[in-house]
Amino acid sequence: MRQPEDPAFTFAVGIARVRAMRIDPQDQSVLDHVAARRTAMLDRTVAWANVNSGSRNAEGLNAMLAALVAEAGRLPAEVVRVPTQGSVKVGDDGAVRAEAHADALKITTRPEAPVQVVLTGHYDTVFPADSGFQTVTTRADGALNGPGVADMKGGISVMLAALEAFETHPERDRVGWTVLLSPDEEIGSPASAPLLAALGARGHVGMTYEPALADGTLAGARKRSGNYHLIVTGKAAHAGRAFHEGANAVAGAAIVAARLHGLNGQREGVTVNVAKISGGGALNVVADNAVVRFNVRVPDAQSASWISDAVAEIAGDAPFPGLTLDLHGGMTRAPKPMDAGQTALFEAVRATGALLGQPIAWTPSGGVCEGNNLHAAGLPNIDTLGVRGGDIHSDREFAWPDSFVERAQLSALMLCKLASGEIDAHHLKRLRLETL
Repeated sequence: MRQPEDPAFTFAVGIARVRAMRIDPQDQSVLDHVAARRTAMLDRTVAWANVNSGSRNAEGLNAMLAALVAEAGRLPAEVVRVPTQGSVKVGDDGAVRAEAHADALKITTRPEAPVQVVLTGHYDTVFPADSGFQTVTTRADGALNGPGVADMKGGISVMLAALEAFETHPERDRVGWTVLLSPDEEIGSPASAPLLAALGARGHVGMTYEPALADGTLAGARKRSGNYHLIVTGKAAHAGRAFHEGANAVAGAAIVAARLHGLNGQREGVTVNVAKISGGGALNVVADNAVVRFNVRVPDAQSASWISDAVAEIAGDAPFPGLTLDLHGGMTRAPKPMDAGQTALFEAVRATGALLGQPIAWTPSGGVCEGNNLHAAGLPNIDTLGVRGGDIHSDREFAWPDSFVERAQLSALMLCKLASGEIDAHHLKRLRLETL
């Protein structure tokens, strides 16, 4: 007979417990509270999405943050703006400059409770201040179409509604929670990464509000990601009378970009995306500067080591005389595999969804998010608890209005079951730590 300390035995016991869950009257009251907030969730999402908060639009980020501070005041919690660390930015001219970032927003209640839940989201979007995609409309099929309606202003609205409803639950004192809303997720979280790591280390369960797929499918395992900026410096010369005295940085950048692209297909699961080449100037001048920007995705540590070595080799080999190469950046998100802690948490979410009549499935994703950061800090987490939607990072981005109540109820019921102990947060945390 298996002993209770056998990890496989305790894992099975935990799964059996969550499969035996039911909705109590006190849980139903929380769910009804969420349903009553449908219009409010939609209205504030539209209002927020109409505020441009591109990752480098300081004015828009501050306006969005002020709106979030006001909304967070509805919760019985401490609301604090947290300064973020600066980062380094490589300009299109090859100059390396210090870059400041907007504050993060931290919302905390019951930090000494026995179960600590970390909820994260980002209020920046990929759409810059001069984007042509600025306002929300309603499509003919009823979907909201607008910048950030899914990724992730709709998700933040769902998160806050779930917390507001949970605060009416009689067992709420068993769970403390901390929300971190960051200004820089869409550029790799360079400013908020330390805050995410600190929260991940002290929490038991993480909940992040990236959008689910349009059918509600969650992201399971995630790859590791890195962002790189390679500065190519050449020598300017007149393109006619002194062409051979120059060293063309743009031509060198093109050769380097082709070498980087050539890494694709050499190792399973590894991709290199050359996203942008900038530099040069007048047509009669040999270009003396260029920047190659690229992203890499890898499935595991061995692949990360391989791609890091391959990139370093390319960056150390100038394509022709007169050029120098200067590499900046690196890996920004750790991988997020489906380990024991993740698997157990996903099963708990599946069981919670079943109580609500919501089929929950998950699939591996090449995308990355704050869930990667939290997992690296030892926190089991679900990172696609936001609204159902799609076409994110494009002017076709959409969210289904019916999913707002649906997804907020899923989060609210998860919190209720964490409070009752039917979802054992300490067990989930132990399973995650065993794999570190």
